[in-house]
Amino acid sequence: MSLVHIVAVIRTKPGLRADVLALFNANVPAVLAEEGCIAYEATVDTENAGPVQTPFGSDTFVVIERWSSMEALGAHARSAHMKAYAASTKDMLADRKIHILSPT
Repeated sequence: MSLVHIVAVIRTKPGLRADVLALFNANVPAVLAEEGCIAYEATVDTENAGPVQTPFGSDTFVVIERWSSMEALGAHARSAHMKAYAASTKDMLADRKIHILSPT
């Protein structure tokens, strides 16, 4: 299978982004150690980016991921550390959109 890119848009309940990001960042080393993980990081709006930017807002962060295959992504989703992360954050999230993309 070929390379996949993930753009996950995570919107927290008001005022909880920092708390969710702390849990996310604590989980990053385990994710980066997974077979097939090429990149995995949380991003937020860049300040003073000018009028070209469409901001996500103060309660949203975007996870940028890159995986070697759909199989690696599937293993990631089934991993114990991701299940634990999901359980620890589920009551803090307002919305989550996952986009799985392939290079052209």
